[in-house]
Amino acid sequence: MSDPFSINGGAAVAMVGKDCIAIACDTRLGSQSLGLANNFEKVFQMGKTTFLGLTGLATDVITLREDFRLKNNLYKLREEREMEPKTLANLVSTSLYERRFGPYFVSPIVAGLGKGGQPFICGFDSIGCIDFAKDFIVSGTASDQLYGTCESLYEPNLEPEDLFETISQALLNAVDRDALSGWGAVVYVVTKEKVVRRVLRTRQD
Repeated sequence: MSDPFSINGGAAVAMVGKDCIAIACDTRLGSQSLGLANNFEKVFQMGKTTFLGLTGLATDVITLREDFRLKNNLYKLREEREMEPKTLANLVSTSLYERRFGPYFVSPIVAGLGKGGQPFICGFDSIGCIDFAKDFIVSGTASDQLYGTCESLYEPNLEPEDLFETISQALLNAVDRDALSGWGAVVYVVTKEKVVRRVLRTRQD
């Protein structure tokens, strides 16, 4: 049997800048080497400045997207405030750990701006172990390639426009070297003032 994490392909990456963060994903949905769709986004907005990236088995991605959307809406109703990135990270961790004996085949990323506009990013394994990061975090079938491009291109304290350029180049160059991801990309750049969403055109072969 094929690895469930790589059946549908996909890649995501988050980076920290100067008082800002960026999170990006490809838009390919495949069945191993067969391409099915080029509009399958893997990054979801959970609050004004909080984002969740999900790569892995597409059915589990959709299931968890709806599960976390429900939990996020319930949190807003009960607490009467937006969910902070650290709160979402703990929610993701506990939700995945609840299913540790029959885990979801996903590799989540949480990115956002916390209190005072403090950038926050982290990743998880399939049973919820949190991997905190101060520079960048990656997930998906292009992880090895993303580590290489991010380590080459990343610089600390980047301004929003420079951060967009850096994360875009890192993602595009990584997915070009991975047959299971690509087919377009979406990038979110988040500052205290605004969230900018941009769609990138990539190779479709």
